[in-house]
Amino acid sequence: MRNIREQRLSRNWTQKALSEKSGVSLSTLRKFERTGKISLESFVKICFCLDLLDKLIKVTEPRSQEFTSMDQVLEKSATKKRQRARGK
Repeated sequence: MRNIREQRLSRNWTQKALSEKSGVSLSTLRKFERTGKISLESFVKICFCLDLLDKLIKVTEPRSQEFTSMDQVLEKSATKKRQRARGK
């Protein structure tokens, strides 16, 4: 939400201007900038107006496959568990 606000301000847009450009109500935009809560549809509209859709799409791209089997997943998670320190 802070990044969206910063993007809006970098363009010298008021909340009202972004609201009008995006089709997202002013009250929804204000609430979003204050709380971070917003519908996905409204968020995408705002990102579109701020030319942030490419970044949004990049974030949702699948990562390269690190595992080829469930056994590998289980082995990796088992090695991540922290061991207790032994008392003297």
